[in-house]
Amino acid sequence: MISLNNIMLMRGSQILLRDVSLVIHKGESIGIIGRNGCGKTSLFKALSGEIALEEGEIEMPNWLRCSSMAQETPGSSRSALDFVIDAHEEYRRLETSIGEAEEQGDDNRLAMLIGKLEEIDGYAVKHRAEQLLSGLGFAVDDFHRPVSSFSGGWRVRQNLAAALMCPSDLLMLDEPTNHLDLEATIWLEQWLQHYQGTILLIPHDRTFLDSVIDKVISFENCKLDVYKGNYSAYEKQRAARMALQQALYEKQQERRAEIEGFVRRFSAKATKARQAQSRLKELNRMQEIAPAHVDSPFQFQFPELGQLPAYLLQMESLAIGYDSPLVEKISLNIRSDSRFGLLGFNGNGKSTLLKVLAGQMPALGGELVKAKKLRIGYFAQHQVDELDQLATPMQLLQNEERKATDQEIRDFLGGFDFRGSRVDEVISIFSGGEKARLALAKVAWQKPNFLLLDEPTNHLDLEMCHALTVALQQYQGAMMIVSHDRHLLVNTVDEFYSIHQGKFTEFKGDLKDYERWLSHQSNAGYEEELGGSELQTSKLDKKEKRQQAAASREQLAPLKRQERAIESEIDKVHLALKKIEEALIDEALYTAAQKPKLNDLLQQQGKLKTRLNEREEKWLTIQEEIAAFD
Repeated sequence: MISLNNIMLMRGSQILLRDVSLVIHKGESIGIIGRNGCGKTSLFKALSGEIALEEGEIEMPNWLRCSSMAQETPGSSRSALDFVIDAHEEYRRLETSIGEAEEQGDDNRLAMLIGKLEEIDGYAVKHRAEQLLSGLGFAVDDFHRPVSSFSGGWRVRQNLAAALMCPSDLLMLDEPTNHLDLEATIWLEQWLQHYQGTILLIPHDRTFLDSVIDKVISFENCKLDVYKGNYSAYEKQRAARMALQQALYEKQQERRAEIEGFVRRFSAKATKARQAQSRLKELNRMQEIAPAHVDSPFQFQFPELGQLPAYLLQMESLAIGYDSPLVEKISLNIRSDSRFGLLGFNGNGKSTLLKVLAGQMPALGGELVKAKKLRIGYFAQHQVDELDQLATPMQLLQNEERKATDQEIRDFLGGFDFRGSRVDEVISIFSGGEKARLALAKVAWQKPNFLLLDEPTNHLDLEMCHALTVALQQYQGAMMIVSHDRHLLVNTVDEFYSIHQGKFTEFKGDLKDYERWLSHQSNAGYEEELGGSELQTSKLDKKEKRQQAAASREQLAPLKRQERAIESEIDKVHLALKKIEEALIDEALYTAAQKPKLNDLLQQQGKLKTRLNEREEKWLTIQEEIAAFD
């Protein structure tokens, strides 16, 4: 048990916490949330003894072993594997002592040390370190490379592996999913679910948080408020609490209306089975928790785009890579309303594809056909690093080719929480999260009609991630996203494509299906290492399995036929509605002479919308019946 007793915590002259008392019980998994700069990381440092309190005290048991994740790793000639093993200090001490005892021929001491090594399961330490590195995306060839040969993002992963390697009763992880891809994020999530000690997490990934924690501690007005349950439960509790505050009632209703608009918009595009069903469920849930975010400092939108060409970009047999192709034969048409998520293990070519499409590197083969009016907005971590550090936010947007008044720029930056004198401060003094927000603001300001986003939520807090998700829902153009943030993907993406073993293919499922596929891949790799006889006994009877699959297909067949027929009808209704909407744009239609034609078009539009709602309701019913077979 950890007790915070009437503590006051400050950073410089700023009070972060005042007169706070709190108890953290053994075995709890807690998410620590709050806006950037509120004091989350400072609280971690106070718990680990790195900084002192102004008032009060923190009580911890003497036996408590604490492990935390370092934020920086200086270059070192130590191998990645040795770096991770070094975190197990007791093992390293015993290893050194055993070597000394062997040199001195001290058999009694050697026997005693070997006994202690067995007590801590020391013979499995190297294997555990290899498992941690492998789970976090390192190839076997990387294990023995020196730390100094890795980029900053990969060193962060090594820090995470070291924190997990260190024996602990209290594990404190500050933004652990930064620089992880989706596959490594899912692996970490599963690892933490089996951790036996107490977990404190500072997160930005809400899906990850929902799967790991059972309590939320929220920084609010220099206090720590406690909410039972995961992050989704916190949102609902906070929404209910804030609904009681009359001053926020009107703003809440406006936000609810916006979310309802998103739900209607995406239900009208429900022609993809599993993805669309997941989307509708998530959007309806977002409507419930909208009030929890009405006091967010982030309220921004991507600019209106006007008329868009039907197709923005076409890829024909595209080959991407560096010296040799990573992926070949990529063929895909990007429509003006395409919303793609890219899946695949790290290093398979997701980021490389975005770079090629953004013109940051050349293709190795094939053809890219771009529409004349194509405007690409590209966001990646190196875009953040390349911001002019001596410029101000105002100057950064003034330098873009878009005419606007200073007030319009200030209003736009305000949506990203750059207000007042902050818009005239040099970028070099901003935090990593603030720079990421500014880089996103720059991309949005460029009015792109095709967004390429490579891990856009890295370094963003939960409120900004939520605001970005809402903004992308409203965005009118096409997008292609690489992200480990499953909540962002589920709420903004219509289709998934995967890059696996050099092949680019459509992934016909939702993210739950992808997680199951990842689990199968992991199990298949494990089974491959087993002996033939063990593998044989672990498999289900193949004949029985085929019979079950055949019976399931037979029952599903009529539902699938209905599904295809309804989707075809929905597409036809959409096409008819689009033609009517195009006709209604004509100003000449609104004269007295054209009134009968206008009324006829409006009546047709009403009937089509009614038909569309009926077909979508039927489609959702069929999806639920199909899902029952999973």
